Amino acid sequence: MDKTLFKNIASLFGIQGMNYLIPLITLPYLVRVLDPIGYGSLGFALAIVQYCCMLTDYGFNLSVTKQIAVYRDDKVKVSKLFWSVLCCKVGMAILSVLAVSIAVYFVPKLNDVSLIIYSGLLMVLGNVLFPTWLFQGKEKMGWIAISNITARLLAIPLIFIFVNKPEHAYVAALITSLTTILAGCIGLYFVWRKKWVIWYPPTFTDLVEMLRDGWHVFISTAAISLYTTSTTVILGLISGPISVGYFVAADKLRQAVLGLITPFFQALYPRVNATMARSRKEGFLLIRNILKWQSIFTLILSVAMFMAAPLMISLAYGEQYDAAVPVLLLMAWLPFVIGLSNVFGMQTLLALGYKVIFSQILMMAGVVNIIFILPLTYYYAEIGAATSVLLTEIIVTTVMVVVIIKKKIPLFKGNLNAV
Repeated sequence: MDKTLFKNIASLFGIQGMNYLIPLITLPYLVRVLDPIGYGSLGFALAIVQYCCMLTDYGFNLSVTKQIAVYRDDKVKVSKLFWSVLCCKVGMAILSVLAVSIAVYFVPKLNDVSLIIYSGLLMVLGNVLFPTWLFQGKEKMGWIAISNITARLLAIPLIFIFVNKPEHAYVAALITSLTTILAGCIGLYFVWRKKWVIWYPPTFTDLVEMLRDGWHVFISTAAISLYTTSTTVILGLISGPISVGYFVAADKLRQAVLGLITPFFQALYPRVNATMARSRKEGFLLIRNILKWQSIFTLILSVAMFMAAPLMISLAYGEQYDAAVPVLLLMAWLPFVIGLSNVFGMQTLLALGYKVIFSQILMMAGVVNIIFILPLTYYYAEIGAATSVLLTEIIVTTVMVVVIIKKKIPLFKGNLNAV
């Protein structure tokens, strides 16, 4: 592992560490102060906000990251990408906020948590401002770490000071939004300070090209939301905020464990693309090594999480969240399954240009999850939701393996001298 890649992984571990260390500090306080109903309302509202963030991301974190990784030393090309993406994200942010506002007006269960939703919508601005894709493409993740860690540290005292009862769920959402905006501002300051971009007014053609290039990744992301974000939303609409509280509580711990491997996903993607562009043989050797070590590590994480699930819930949340234990027992296997699907999908299919197939797999999975989740959530509430997510992730991983074998991609075996 060379020095740049090591620094990027270390930086992303710093980000993930703070992303999950801060919740470990504030989460036990929040779940107790807000109670399952208040915490569930917060989780339900923020799931709605995530739709807006998903739309403003549009897949740029993958599609544009790949381009910047290739043209990182071409200042004009990077500037063109930067301003085109920024304009697209601003336009999509406006559209998404309008769409959510209309939904809140017409859907009673959304109207019930409208204050929390509007407090969280400010997060979309922070999402627009922070050019994660630029830092990732240039493999300068250290700046992302500094921006995120600085902003998130400020959230700790604010939550303890201003969030004191279930009715303060909107305050927790507002604090999260404001720290996200601060992180975005710090990130833009670093871009300006490093003089990575110059002013390049994007044309309409540039914007259309940018949207077209990111379309398949966006569809993939939207499909993923059908079995991630939408799971929380559907659970809230069918079973109510208390079930959401149990589900989100377990999912937070799952995310914390998954955060131990996410830095590898993010740091290795631009490296895989750059290596593939230079040599297919070296690229496949890299992916094979990633698959080997990531499989071992994620399996260990999943087994440990399964065995420690009751203790994790008890220590983090207390007895009032005992109903979250069976949810976590199911979710414990997600780090292993998602780790595999990341290698098969992002690091292999996307890196080789199979964007359409990648999108089709995830769209299929999103539809399958909706088919699963409606009856499972209706009859089994939060346990049904967790079951649906796990089944869907297993299907995604299995289909990706089938595609790799059918396309004769030499990921598992084969002579690499011929590629």
